[in-house]
Amino acid sequence: MQNMTWEREYRNPQLVTKGEEPQKDTLRFLKWLKKEQNVVLENLAVLDLGCGTGRNSNYIASLDNKVTGFEISTTALELARSRGKGISVNYQHQNIGAAYPLADNSIDLILDVTSSNSLNEKEREIYLSEAARVLKPGGCFFVKTLCKDGDQNAKNLIKKNPGPEADTYINTDMGLVERVFTEKDFRDLYTKDFQILYLEKKTSYTRFKNQSYKRNFWLAYLQKI
Repeated sequence: MQNMTWEREYRNPQLVTKGEEPQKDTLRFLKWLKKEQNVVLENLAVLDLGCGTGRNSNYIASLDNKVTGFEISTTALELARSRGKGISVNYQHQNIGAAYPLADNSIDLILDVTSSNSLNEKEREIYLSEAARVLKPGGCFFVKTLCKDGDQNAKNLIKKNPGPEADTYINTDMGLVERVFTEKDFRDLYTKDFQILYLEKKTSYTRFKNQSYKRNFWLAYLQKI
């Protein structure tokens, strides 16, 4: 179901952006790593969960890092590879809510940029446990996800098109179920295996079908305990 939904989306984009440049929130996180954590952004093993068309993966790989990108859409992977000519990224067709073909404690840095919102609760448990398993002790995890707090659009969607699980709604245009998180829910989920170093609620605008919608997001910088 998810696979078909994202295949349609990448073939005829309504939600995802078409740009090739790295996302601003990712660049901001990388700058924070360098300035606040004294991380040298070279020779790192990086995992990009839901890498899409490779905007972040290709950029981080160009800085001499070893990047693995997981993506459920083969169309997106084809675009990522074509846009990353001359750049080495290990792109894999992989559901981020299933077991990862990676060794324990093998990754320095994980990115999840609005990718895990559409996982169901069982998949989310796997995603969290696998992220904790493959990340090295002290490794960092950047999560950007949908926020429920103060987001009237999210609350309207839940009321109008409720999903099958708590705090989910159905995006009827895409046939996609998405989850939004209160701050308490986010903290309860992620602090089992990670320490929150930074958490911010950010308001921005999401474009869908050529219209802009005000949405709230959590930006979290986490570290494996």
